[in-house]
Amino acid sequence: MDRGEQAGRQGPELSEAQAGGAEGFARLLQASHLTLTGRTLHPDGLLDAAGLQAAPFCVLAHDGGTDPRFTYANAVALRCFGYEQDALIGLPSRLSAEPDARPERERLLAAVARDGFIEDYSGIRRAASGRRFRIVGVTVWTLVDERGARHGQAAAFAKTEPA
Repeated sequence: MDRGEQAGRQGPELSEAQAGGAEGFARLLQASHLTLTGRTLHPDGLLDAAGLQAAPFCVLAHDGGTDPRFTYANAVALRCFGYEQDALIGLPSRLSAEPDARPERERLLAAVARDGFIEDYSGIRRAASGRRFRIVGVTVWTLVDERGARHGQAAAFAKTEPA
């Protein structure tokens, strides 16, 4: 990330669901996935916040702003992208994609907003170090609470490849 990108970085505003705490957000993330895809995110069923944080696959979320910012990353996602939690949370999620891949990413996010979720996405991403890698078999879904209010989007994937 260049200095200009860092200078424009702000902390995320917590959604109402996230303000309810880690357990409430873990429920929102997983219940949205189950409702939209018909499947649990983890084969063992719904996980508590600690279980989601320790899941053996990447889970990330960003808010629903016009320039969405990361609001959640589990331990595997932090390792994959090479960030500490404090550095990733609040970072505009567009910065995880290379500049020339951002229009494709915007089309993906628009499709998720329209359809609720997409599956089997793959695309090139950029780690904090600048290392390029491909995310494969990604599911991206809208975070929707029981009242139908949207709280951003989330993504999960287990596979990456060198780019």
